[in-house]
Amino acid sequence: MSFVVAVDGPAGSGKGTVTKKIAQNLGFINLDTGATYRCLALEVLRNNLKIEDEEKITNLANNIDIKINSTEKGDMVFLNGEDVTKKIREQDVTKIVSQVSAIIPVREIMVNIQRKLAIGKKVIVEGRDIGTVVFPNADLKIYLDADPKVRAKRRQLQNEENNIVSTYEEVLKQIIERDNNDKNKKVGALKKADDAILVDSSNLSIEEVTKKIESLINEKLKEG
Repeated sequence: MSFVVAVDGPAGSGKGTVTKKIAQNLGFINLDTGATYRCLALEVLRNNLKIEDEEKITNLANNIDIKINSTEKGDMVFLNGEDVTKKIREQDVTKIVSQVSAIIPVREIMVNIQRKLAIGKKVIVEGRDIGTVVFPNADLKIYLDADPKVRAKRRQLQNEENNIVSTYEEVLKQIIERDNNDKNKKVGALKKADDAILVDSSNLSIEEVTKKIESLINEKLKEG
């Protein structure tokens, strides 16, 4: 039986960290929709296609097989039967993945692939348009938000941990610009689904947010 939890929210709200923790705690698959686009980007590179070749890239998308398997070591990504879990994270793929994902016919194909990946499984998925576009019939929809100033502080701490030089003011400006861009995208815009439950993480720790959402999931599972 399929059970889908959709988690949407702005950058820095903690949705990536929280979904990974919940997947581990509850035995769900953390369905990484970005991994599907990265698989296609890898195929684009392997076929020496240019980003301008939208028709060829779309044809490529129509003919690839993507599988995500959950293991004790984490989720493994397979492209046409090959384990590409590490390869899709390499720099050359990262450089073009946003351009590949911006091709509208490609997004439509990827959404269908993502839905097929969830069939018969318990999955938790995070993004911008998961509850509105990718899984509009998700069993549970969460919109994880936080004050921009709080999100900027979190991102600044991450930068310091990773030895990335930045000021809080710079990070806050980037967060606000990113919010504006995400909310106004022509395709896949950031939006709270009408039936999504708002969880504000501004004054909550990652552990508290995780427990809160896990509680909502367990309630839904009991109902089913």
